[in-house]
Amino acid sequence: MPAESLVQINTPEVRRAQPSLPVWLRKGRTHFESVDALKRQLRQRRLHTVCESARCPNIHECFHRGAATFMILGNLCTRGCGFCSVPKGSPAKQEFSLDSEEPQHVAEMAAEMKLKYVVITSVNRDDLSDGGSVHFAETVRAVRCALPGAQVEVLTPDFEGNLDAVARVLDAGPHVFNHNMETVSRLYRRVRPQANYAQSLAVLRFAKQYRPQALAKSGLMVGLGESEEETRQLLRDAQNAGVDVATIGQYLQPTRRNLPVAEYVTPEKFERYRLYGMSIGFKMVFSGPFVRSSYMADRVSHEAEQSHG
Repeated sequence: MPAESLVQINTPEVRRAQPSLPVWLRKGRTHFESVDALKRQLRQRRLHTVCESARCPNIHECFHRGAATFMILGNLCTRGCGFCSVPKGSPAKQEFSLDSEEPQHVAEMAAEMKLKYVVITSVNRDDLSDGGSVHFAETVRAVRCALPGAQVEVLTPDFEGNLDAVARVLDAGPHVFNHNMETVSRLYRRVRPQANYAQSLAVLRFAKQYRPQALAKSGLMVGLGESEEETRQLLRDAQNAGVDVATIGQYLQPTRRNLPVAEYVTPEKFERYRLYGMSIGFKMVFSGPFVRSSYMADRVSHEAEQSHG
């Protein structure tokens, strides 16, 4: 994101204009021991999670129940999306070098955690010719080898629209392919300035056509200034692209440098979105204030598969 945009986001006037946090978005943090223990295990293997880097409000709950979303390709992203708190950096930095042992370390950690459902995501690596897709596929294969009975969900970047890269990840055999649309078309330039709405839809459409046996999934945030009809249009576009599962959650500003919250969406509106999504053909719509793309991913996948055989 350009520096001038960050200045505009961070003015005192903008911060004061944000609505106060409603009661349905107040979530306690009570599992400090579980969180600290899992963090230590992750650091021992030089591993990262999106739960930590993106400051997920569900981290205490998920880490306590032994769930985490592995974030590969390092902990520095080449993009500057307005909603995201994952660290950004220059490819010239030493930290951008790929850890060749990361795929095996993810597999070992997943096995140690005795996971039956493994979620793998990554930062954007636009500095790499393949977008990091080879490394992504190697990680999926390593996990499937270490845990042959587990299911694997991938949450991928758009790989700048490189469908060969998408196919490379799909060839590794994930059970669920997830790529987040994040927001409505009108807000892309502000929320995802280095991404493209049509391109993300094309990635999802290709993934479903290339590997139809895998569930196709996409997540979106609300509360960024979109209208209800724009959100419905996004759901229609995703469903028409072949997406089976949609997740809808409240955007929460992770740091002062990120976009402000425009609206705290009520639980009643989240339910309207869920019902609408189901009415137009999704196998599963997980919609609620604390829903995130990988939150309760095992249960969401199971319910989607059960509801349609």
